[in-house]
Amino acid sequence: MPENKGNKPNKVLTFCSALVLSMVLFTGFSVKAGGSNHEEKTYNHESFNPGDMIMEHIKDSYDWHIMDIHGHPISVPLPIIVYDSKNGFNAFFSSRFDHGHTPYKGYELVHDKKLARLVLKRIDDSSFYDFSITKNVATIMFGFTLLVLIFIHVARGYVKRAGKAPKGIQSFIEPIIIFIRDEVAKPSIGSKYEKFLPFLLTMFFFIWIVNLLGLIPFFPGGANVTGNISVTLVLATFTFIITTINGNKYYWKHIFLPDVPVGLYILMIPIEIIGVVLKPLVLMLRLFANITAGHIIILGFFSLIFIFGEMSKGLGLGVGVFSVAFTLFMSFLELLVAFLQAYVFTLLSALYFGMAVEEHHHGEEKH
Repeated sequence: MPENKGNKPNKVLTFCSALVLSMVLFTGFSVKAGGSNHEEKTYNHESFNPGDMIMEHIKDSYDWHIMDIHGHPISVPLPIIVYDSKNGFNAFFSSRFDHGHTPYKGYELVHDKKLARLVLKRIDDSSFYDFSITKNVATIMFGFTLLVLIFIHVARGYVKRAGKAPKGIQSFIEPIIIFIRDEVAKPSIGSKYEKFLPFLLTMFFFIWIVNLLGLIPFFPGGANVTGNISVTLVLATFTFIITTINGNKYYWKHIFLPDVPVGLYILMIPIEIIGVVLKPLVLMLRLFANITAGHIIILGFFSLIFIFGEMSKGLGLGVGVFSVAFTLFMSFLELLVAFLQAYVFTLLSALYFGMAVEEHHHGEEKH
């Protein structure tokens, strides 16, 4: 287990680490005010549309689509939870809509051409609030539960086997924790690393787990959680808040009183302020873009089988061999990307924390 030098982690940061997972649950809850005028779409199963298929898989949805059998979709329904001023709270499963063909309790699912997916709306176009458990939210909950169970099991193992070598899942988790501590937190933050370590470990394991779940083709996987910009926005916001709260006087002096001639303040101060905002935006966009791109590439090559198969069965079979091979290669590459993106997000967060708490050296001031 990582060494403990006696410095207790900051309680606020420990609380934030636990709060991250709770707050992220709400990022999938789309709060909708006002109706929309999207037209309902009747699906045509006669021809394969790769764009619709790809968007269906990378976008959020109100059910967990598994497969189609003879044109009939097989899916796992998810809870619809809505509130409006007339009827109050209503809760029911998305299967009540019969895949978007049947209205229920004044609500219906219509196809949004911009989002390329079914969205919830009221028949009378009145305002309502949507707190439904969508596919992304369900995956976050499953990942959160998995994370808690794993670390409770590991913690109990350390209690039962105190002073002994790690065993089982402990032997897999401990090197990763030590790696984040020794190769990410310590070099990036310095002597105050223990204060931020709980948050960094929480972020790393959460992002890694949901990324791996996104590579599972069927329930309870396949959701593009970190490919949802709302989720990455929340994660980046926590990094921004912790960096801002822990910034010392030298950090803020570097922003508002940079070590340049006074005449350059009018140029440098706005640049530094913009940089403070851009750092979390880079975190948000980097994670979102890389995970989404990986899913699109895999689904794009998989779609080639059906595109060429509609032209000729033989052509589809021939292209299918290469498409499946490349899809498998990309899937294994995505296993590396799932870890790498979690590592990069954690590393950049640690670097931002390090810049916020870095002490000013007198030798630099004299120079």
